[in-house]
Amino acid sequence: MTAVKSVDRPSPAHRAGVRAGDTLTHINGHPIIDVLDYKFYSYDPRLELTLKSPEGTVRTLRVRKGEGEDLGLEFETYLMDRARSCANHCIFCFVDQMPPGMRPSLYFKDDDARLSFLLGNYLTLTNLSPREVQRIIDLRISPINVSVHTTDRALRTEMLKNPRAGEGIDIMERFAQENITMNCQIVSCPGINDGPALDRTLQDLAAMFPAVNSVSVVPVGVTKYREGLYPLKTYTKDTAAALVDQVEAFAAKHLKENGTRLVWCSDEFYLLAGRELPPEDYFEDFTQLDNGVGMLTLLSREFGRALDLMEPEELEGAVPFSIATGVSAAPFLAKLVGQAREKCGTIEGRVYPIVNRFFGETITVAGLVTGGDLIEQLRGKELGKRLLIPANMLRSGENVFLDDVTTADVERELGVPVVPVPQDGYELLDAICGIQLTPETQKAAWENEEFYRYNP
Repeated sequence: MTAVKSVDRPSPAHRAGVRAGDTLTHINGHPIIDVLDYKFYSYDPRLELTLKSPEGTVRTLRVRKGEGEDLGLEFETYLMDRARSCANHCIFCFVDQMPPGMRPSLYFKDDDARLSFLLGNYLTLTNLSPREVQRIIDLRISPINVSVHTTDRALRTEMLKNPRAGEGIDIMERFAQENITMNCQIVSCPGINDGPALDRTLQDLAAMFPAVNSVSVVPVGVTKYREGLYPLKTYTKDTAAALVDQVEAFAAKHLKENGTRLVWCSDEFYLLAGRELPPEDYFEDFTQLDNGVGMLTLLSREFGRALDLMEPEELEGAVPFSIATGVSAAPFLAKLVGQAREKCGTIEGRVYPIVNRFFGETITVAGLVTGGDLIEQLRGKELGKRLLIPANMLRSGENVFLDDVTTADVERELGVPVVPVPQDGYELLDAICGIQLTPETQKAAWENEEFYRYNP
């Protein structure tokens, strides 16, 4: 439990007399341990709050409010508790591949069921106590996001370097029996959990359908900072293509039998394999968008629709620009710029793929491009009047890259304004045309995340 930091005015809690410094111990007689208890038990319109003052005095307040209306309390920490760190030592962990000297938050590995439900983070289930498992079932906390990697219990123990790793599959099976929805992720490592091991994993997860709602398969990220770590390979064009074929075959069979593909490869696998991205309807509800599944297809769809809606005079007002992105997505973005140019010949823009020298050239995604690499590789280049970058290059809600270089630093060194653009085709076209982003749109470019997602 944690103390109330502030009380919104006006709010149900303020009207009832809750004060900053109070500790909320119970709602309607239910102990409040953390944010999940708070959100679940505060939903009802009539509440009895038990509070303890800083001096230790206990009092009870009655609250009337709208059903589902927030009480209006802000706590010292978002979780009303300390975030639970990961107890694993995964052979593919991205945090372990970070260079030294970066900001402390980038070295924190979360594995917290509460963050899974509230923020969409993935968890391995290895540090859940029996009480927490039962609470997830009792409170119907769903969906949760699970980093599975493999359902072979012995292999999972080896990959996660945790003797409890196999128990996570038992927990998943129990959740499935209790109809707790799970979205699953597999970080695929060549020669370890792909091939026959992946076939088994997909079969086991399909046996938990429909509780297992979706599965993404993403390639392992390998940086140049792996001295003393497990020797991992990266996917080549041929091995990536073989995995795409394997997953698509399984997905087609599941679609025929159950009406959904269930499993998808991330866009990065298609780019590595040199394959065309699947069409929009292939991704169904885009459930695994946050794992990069269908992200570029959705961006293309939105961009095309935005072009259809854009008035010619808006396109004609575009001034020269440049786009910096990761190596893998650069050809795709160049196609979109070409589409805009076809509709309006005055569009003048260049797309620059940024080689990741900070983490190593095997890292090709835009979200891990650093400010230092931008400056080094774009200095002296023709950048036009604006440099557009994907907003996910920056720390959530801030203008800071992973290497602590700021957008102001980049602007000073390159001599052009830097414009962060959300992963949205409409916003991309607006940025190309020089249409100013509103503060609300800029805020939407970043998700409200407290913790770094460490398996990109």
